[in-house]
Amino acid sequence: MLRRARVELRQAADQMARRPELCCGAIALTCALILPITFTCGPVKNVVAAARTPVRFFPEEVPVVDLFLGQLDEADQLREDADVSVMFYYAPWCAHSITAQQHVQRVALRLAQQVQFIAVNCWWHHGKCRKKKNFFQYPIIHLYYRSFGPIEYRAPVHSEYLESFIQRVSHPLTYLPTQKALHTFLNHYQQGVVGYFEFNSSPQPAGYLVFLISALTALKRDHQGAVRFAVVTNQAVAEGVSLTEDESVYLHRRLNSSLVFPRAHRNLTAEAVCDWVYENRESVVNWIQPMGAKSYLLEAELLKGPALLTFLSHSPLQTNQLLTQVSEVALRYHSGCGSEGGVSTVWRCCRSLQGRASVCELCSGPSGICSVQELQAVLDLYLRHVPVSSASCGHVQNSYSPYSRYSACCRPLKPPEQRRLLDESITGLQCRTNKTLRFYLLDSELNWHLARRLGAPAAHSALPFITIINLRDETHYLLNDTDSLERFIQNFSVPFSPLHRHLIGQEKQQHHRSQSLIQEVTSHSFLNTVMDSQRDVLLLYYSSWCGFCTVLNHMFLRLARLFQGNSGVTVARVNVALNDLPWEFMVDHLPSILFFPRHRKQMSVKFPENTRVTLPNLLRFVLQHASHAPGAESGGGVGSKSLLEAELQVLQQEVSSLQRAREHLSHQLAVLWRENRHLVLQTHVLESQNAELQAQSGRLETLYREKARQLSDTVQRLQELADASEELLKENSLLKVLLNALRDKDRDAQTDR
Repeated sequence: MLRRARVELRQAADQMARRPELCCGAIALTCALILPITFTCGPVKNVVAAARTPVRFFPEEVPVVDLFLGQLDEADQLREDADVSVMFYYAPWCAHSITAQQHVQRVALRLAQQVQFIAVNCWWHHGKCRKKKNFFQYPIIHLYYRSFGPIEYRAPVHSEYLESFIQRVSHPLTYLPTQKALHTFLNHYQQGVVGYFEFNSSPQPAGYLVFLISALTALKRDHQGAVRFAVVTNQAVAEGVSLTEDESVYLHRRLNSSLVFPRAHRNLTAEAVCDWVYENRESVVNWIQPMGAKSYLLEAELLKGPALLTFLSHSPLQTNQLLTQVSEVALRYHSGCGSEGGVSTVWRCCRSLQGRASVCELCSGPSGICSVQELQAVLDLYLRHVPVSSASCGHVQNSYSPYSRYSACCRPLKPPEQRRLLDESITGLQCRTNKTLRFYLLDSELNWHLARRLGAPAAHSALPFITIINLRDETHYLLNDTDSLERFIQNFSVPFSPLHRHLIGQEKQQHHRSQSLIQEVTSHSFLNTVMDSQRDVLLLYYSSWCGFCTVLNHMFLRLARLFQGNSGVTVARVNVALNDLPWEFMVDHLPSILFFPRHRKQMSVKFPENTRVTLPNLLRFVLQHASHAPGAESGGGVGSKSLLEAELQVLQQEVSSLQRAREHLSHQLAVLWRENRHLVLQTHVLESQNAELQAQSGRLETLYREKARQLSDTVQRLQELADASEELLKENSLLKVLLNALRDKDRDAQTDR
């Protein structure tokens, strides 16, 4: 067999050697079979489409260098060649970046001659900006003043705000050549810092460069630019602020004495000057600029104490006369207190108490107590040592707790005809009250949605919207059109304030739905509806997020149908999440049900919490506490009888419904029992059939193995027969060849004879 295989291989090789095209065809056929198998059985193909190559984000006609492929090296080179540059890092898909593009474009068209604007696509994954910068949001705006930077812009991305900040970075110092310019600079509502430098010895003294870096560092620390820096080079002008020595820095303050940088104790460095300015600066009016995203900026300021918010139309590039007036009021309010930097004490609680001949407002320190009895005892101790002859404030220690600190502001109690709310002037009012106000400004163009939630009209107005918010007391007050800002602050500061708490509620509906079974109550209609002395009112306190409240809606609808023909009972509800109510009508949890009987509104009754809220229980609750108008006793019996009959009908309907439900449930249970019995029988039948099938499967498996063995033996025998037949054929062929050879040889021998 081996000899035969070798012979066949040798013959095949000889045949291929004689015909080489067969060898090439065999190789090509093998490759054609291997390649599809390799691609089919190889790793999973990447089905994600490749990212498209980015395109320009800014139009070509805009003077902005748009590096849309993220070329950070080229951006750094352009930035180094410019005096002032703006780097705008964006993502093409970001909605904030698309919105900011229009504002940056407007600013670039106006300041293209002075500032280099560069936009870099930091989202393209092949770009170097994406690989080196780890930004968590877009867009990011960085400003550079020559080699100083980056100065991150964190104000609203609005063209006027952005242009104002760029101009502040481009000109960080204001040159004051005259006494008039110095006086105007110091009278601005923002803090002012003046540096005096002599330019006789050198073009730019070393101290001037330090002062310049200090101004840029202040902009980097405070993006609102609350502190302004100016430089004086004339000695006569510098003497206007008592500066005589070269390289002197002057901090102007209006509530406290102004300061000069102590060079004897501190080195004149940019960080030292900036730290010194922010340690000693005065904060009278502050801007709040929410970024439009989720932020705790406003909440953090309101938690410090009562705040006066002024919403006004503001343009950073123009002078606002109203802003100047508010700043002057705030300055007069804080003046004369002698507090460093306008810092006030944080009190735990304040109470208005009345003594024998005075009325006082007593505030407890962080470690003090807030009970009225203890505060009254502390006030008596204070009045025993400090007689009140005029409006004054002072501090007192609790004799039982030496660590408790209290503050009392008292004024003599005059007859009614001689009483006044406060002095006509608010100068130094902060010193005469414990309700210290903080003044904040907001741009109404950007934050009118917040003003609307505080009570401003829906339509934006050019007039300012002013409100006082006391977050701890959960109250806020609005300035009326007929009142002045000074009087508004005075009314808030007195112990017994005449201001009325503003209630925020749903807007009044233009079309009143008189056909509604349940009357919807809002902040505006609450008192008129609930306190109507001619009607009994059943009120449901609910909210849209309260799931239990939603369950009670159908119950109140059925109850309202029962009282639909009765003109003496009103079924109402109020959404407390959207409507503020007076404190005496608030509840501690939802849902809550209160009943206000007519002629006895002060005797309101709450539905018991341990009683199930069902229609019979609600009806029984209303009938139990309902009252009738005087002189209507004769008709009261008829009304009570009709209500009892209605209650009886409701109970009978409930019983009938329960009986029908019981019969229906019994029928369903019988059907289910029969179906279950049928399923059990079918299960037994299927199990027996399954056992028979498994036994038959075992027999077939045995028969299959036997037949497979027989088939294997038959194949083996056939293979042996085939091999023997092939051998016989070969021998037969050989014999034929030999026979032919012998015949040829015999024929040749005969021919030779």
